[in-house]
Amino acid sequence: MKRDLLSLADVTPAEIEYLLTLASKLKQRQKTGLTPPFLEGKTLALLFHKQSLRTRTSFEVGMHQLGGFTSYIHDQEIGIGTREPVKDLARVLSRYYDGIVLRTFSHDIVVELAEYATVPVINGLTDLLHPCQILSAMLALREHFGRLKGLHIAYVGDGNNMANSWLLGAAQMGLALTVACPRGYQPEPTILAQASQIAETTGAMLEIVEDPHQAVKGVDAVYTDVWTSMGQEAEAEARRRDFQAYQINEALMAETLSHAVVMHCLPAHRGEEITDAVFEGSRSIVFEEAENRLHAQKALLAFLMAPEAQIS
Repeated sequence: MKRDLLSLADVTPAEIEYLLTLASKLKQRQKTGLTPPFLEGKTLALLFHKQSLRTRTSFEVGMHQLGGFTSYIHDQEIGIGTREPVKDLARVLSRYYDGIVLRTFSHDIVVELAEYATVPVINGLTDLLHPCQILSAMLALREHFGRLKGLHIAYVGDGNNMANSWLLGAAQMGLALTVACPRGYQPEPTILAQASQIAETTGAMLEIVEDPHQAVKGVDAVYTDVWTSMGQEAEAEARRRDFQAYQINEALMAETLSHAVVMHCLPAHRGEEITDAVFEGSRSIVFEEAENRLHAQKALLAFLMAPEAQIS
């Protein structure tokens, strides 16, 4: 039976732990030039509605390192859901490829694609969720602290797809997560409800607050994202005004534990959601997280497209 990853709710905590462990092993192998060709002869379609740097290149390089091949297809060429229905696109691509990554706006599109595709579908980002980014973030935290268990994370800023995905990731792995957003910019209520239900079984602590100073006290990591995401450009001026108090700067970081790290999914708007001094400072593990997109996604590709693959 084929598996998809549209949300971190699609995998179990044990499977997430397996993915992180496999990603670590693949990262070590890549450093020595001994990446196993788990996906030799396999093909992956990269179907992109939105611009991308890390998502596109990390999947391309990762697939190549595992012995496979990718095709990049921009929406300008095919018109997702306009030139032809998503369900038709899904069934055609399933006959050409062994897997599909979709990066788009509406989450409903990736859900429909997965429903009709007969090969694994990966959510490369929607306006609702960005699960691949959280896998790389958790891998970076596990590398830095030597563990995930017991960590407390603060997410400060817009309650967007990253905040939604952190809620699900933290819930699955039993972490403490405090999300600080201005009123009117909180995470999606249905995602919060889903994450809260998962947290009841894993012991995760999830909290939504408005005060960023309250959010960062006692945390191990502070996470942020841009205040204005793709498709929201018309709101940029209003958002800069509404999020002024939510900037990750040296004063806010001074309220955290001394060992707390700073994270960002990139691209960053320095001087808006994060200052250059903090972004470039010694507590930043931004680029460690970015590097891990490659390795976490290699693990995900192997898990979905070659589930029999094993590595010692």
